[in-house]
Amino acid sequence: MKRTQLIQFLFLSVLIITPIQAVGQIIPKVTVGLEAAKDSKDVAVTLQILFIMTILTLAPSILIMMTSFTRIVVIFSFLRRAIGTQSMPPNQTIIGLSLFLTLFIMMPVITSINDSALQPYLADELDQKTALKKAMHPLREFMLKQTREKDIALFVRMTKLAQPRNVDDLPNTVVIPAFIISELQTSFVIGFLLFIPFLVIDMIVSSVLMSMGMMMLPPVMISMPFKLVLFVLVDGWHLITQQVVASFR
Repeated sequence: MKRTQLIQFLFLSVLIITPIQAVGQIIPKVTVGLEAAKDSKDVAVTLQILFIMTILTLAPSILIMMTSFTRIVVIFSFLRRAIGTQSMPPNQTIIGLSLFLTLFIMMPVITSINDSALQPYLADELDQKTALKKAMHPLREFMLKQTREKDIALFVRMTKLAQPRNVDDLPNTVVIPAFIISELQTSFVIGFLLFIPFLVIDMIVSSVLMSMGMMMLPPVMISMPFKLVLFVLVDGWHLITQQVVASFR
């Protein structure tokens, strides 16, 4: 009985003390509203906010489609399938490693964009349009170095553009998709080369099991340890990472 009374007393105390404490506290009020722009500066600020929100929305697509991320993540996905480990390493690890390798590979481009466009724009030395054009120049150079001429020619024909005199005449609507399919082509070629040694191991293990009459034993269960041993002995992660980074240079 005493325990029940103690619980009731504590409950009543909380109810009494809470309003008293709330009186001395200031609870903020958050409002969102729309007002008419008073001058051109208000319009410019609004347009800048909309532009920043658009960039943040498209940031994942920009990262995937205009950097080295696509090639790296596709190669690592092929590697996991070639070894036969369905979920090891997990997707989070592959994506995380691909992101950091992308940052490592794109660092010269990022530095160039920061020096030629971002810092002058923050210092009010360039307007927004000029800064965006200067920021796109290092990124275009990177993409064009990795893009095949036949892929560029394909999109030039499909868009029915006039014959460009040089790469500066190519619009971004041609450069970006040409870069993407070139990256996919390169990553598939590297993935095919990665499959060859592991496919040989699968064929050898399957032939041995068939010769021994073990028809019901899945060859994948036997070949996977040999694949892992081979991959570890040749220091596979070191070699593949080195070749992936070197393929961009």
